Amino acid sequence: MVTFADDALVNDQLRDYWGKAAIRDWAERDIIGEKLTIAVTKIVRHYGNFIVTADVDGNFDKRGLPDPLVLAFYFTPHNDVIIELIILRNRRDI
Repeated sequence: MVTFADDALVNDQLRDYWGKAAIRDWAERDIIGEKLTIAVTKIVRHYGNFIVTADVDGNFDKRGLPDPLVLAFYFTPHNDVIIELIILRNRRDI
């Protein structure tokens, strides 16, 4: 949690989690609780931001999801902390 600013935003599955308390709850439920594994496949620095692409697996409902599930994590840093993290499943079939 030290990597996030006090008022950071995480958006995962089109839901906003504002601030460390909400981000901690999200991480405990959706990351730790689902036993997520994240295998980074690519990191791109785009100006001051970072885009991390990863294969994601875990104990969540995978019905209707591609295998492997590839997610993009869009990080916005500021003063050595993360102020925004947007997580998306970019579609390749359109």
